Amino acid sequence: MRLLLLSLRRVTLFSRHRRYYTVAPIQNCLISINPSSPSSSLVFSASSFSTFSSPDGDGKIAGPLVEYERRIVAGELLDGDLCQLGTLRELQRLYDELVQSADACRLDRYSASAKPTKSNWFWKKFVSHSSVSPVKGLYLYGGVGTGKTMLMDLFFHQLPASWRAQRIHFHNFMLSVHSRLQKHKGLEDPLEVVGLEIADEAILLCLDEFMVNDVADALILNRLFRHLFSNGIVLVATSNRAPDNLYEGGLQRDLFLPFISTLKERCVVREIGSSVDYRKLTSAEEGFYFIGKDISGLLKQKFQLLVGDQSAGPQVVEVVMGRKLEVPLAADGCSYFLFEELCDRPLGAADYLGLFKKFHTLALEGVPIFGLHNRTAAYRFVTLVDVMYETKARLLCTAEGSPLELLERIVTISDAQQIAPRTSSRSRKSDDPDLCVDNELGFAKDRTISRLTEMNSKEYLEQHSRMSDEQPSS
Repeated sequence: MRLLLLSLRRVTLFSRHRRYYTVAPIQNCLISINPSSPSSSLVFSASSFSTFSSPDGDGKIAGPLVEYERRIVAGELLDGDLCQLGTLRELQRLYDELVQSADACRLDRYSASAKPTKSNWFWKKFVSHSSVSPVKGLYLYGGVGTGKTMLMDLFFHQLPASWRAQRIHFHNFMLSVHSRLQKHKGLEDPLEVVGLEIADEAILLCLDEFMVNDVADALILNRLFRHLFSNGIVLVATSNRAPDNLYEGGLQRDLFLPFISTLKERCVVREIGSSVDYRKLTSAEEGFYFIGKDISGLLKQKFQLLVGDQSAGPQVVEVVMGRKLEVPLAADGCSYFLFEELCDRPLGAADYLGLFKKFHTLALEGVPIFGLHNRTAAYRFVTLVDVMYETKARLLCTAEGSPLELLERIVTISDAQQIAPRTSSRSRKSDDPDLCVDNELGFAKDRTISRLTEMNSKEYLEQHSRMSDEQPSS
């Protein structure tokens, strides 16, 4: 009976979204059901259906919406989230347009028009030449846990393997940009050359977790994407923030505003609204997140259990541009740090990425409650969690509170006005002196809480275990 219902579900799902495909008339459709068979389902005769024509003409139904519904039928995803379904329609629209305009967009890496040559570079360098893509990209934004990354990955993995497409986290993308700029230092306009390099490698650029909180990045993005879009780049991006709220309150934001206008011109902007945080639906797992002070002995015991008979000692990790990060204690793919050693020093995403290229597990001792007094450390902790989540690293830690308690004193300006509106009858003494009013941190905290919750779930830890088993120990 279950298989029968699943088969009916497949037919229903296809008919619900049939406007995406050209369907030949159904002729001589014979439906038979054998209730005595344990594998009974709807059985169609060989002549039941003519070929379903997808936009690429290969005779198969293709695209992210089709794959999404296949996963629902298979029980791999929850059903019924209309917000996600609406976003999938936009991704399917983009997929169809890209397939139909693949030649014009120069997507196929093996076609002659897509291959970079020195003459092309010369022409683009010295002659005014613009090849803006005929297809607009897509900018998806919404709250934490609404499935943005899952939808982006679902879209990306349906693309033909021959396409010049890249899916990369925004942190990694900007690190690559800075590295390229360093390489081309001294040129009249190194960003132009960087834009050409990126466009030659990937015409379809999928950036996950688009966020701008660094003035250097903000000043680069406007000119960089002007070059990228003029070289035909199609952007697909996910973010927690609407375009108009990017880099809100940042230094020299007036120089960043043209980028927002360009982004909205070259991308369809869509909000993903959902009341469900899918990360928090995972089942809780005890034994990796310990709350309390002065429990370093417990953390070291757990760390020793993870490394087993391996002898732990100091190691050095090389990160970008020749920088090195000293690891106080490490063995068997596991590293051990005091919180201050990772988040109270001038470290950033490049250092953390270098760390997790070598180690799959971090034992972090003494994560504090965050507030005004340690706002800089909070920024680094948020970046650390983002990098760990992206690399699927495992976190073993001691903290002064739950993920929610760690960040509850971090608020946006809007939240602060609702919490403590200034009135003549209100005394300043009643304010929390350690309340940290910071828009970037305030918007990032929900994502961090959600990710910390998921990283301690059974499902996440099982996935981590499978991935680390496939890799050799460091």
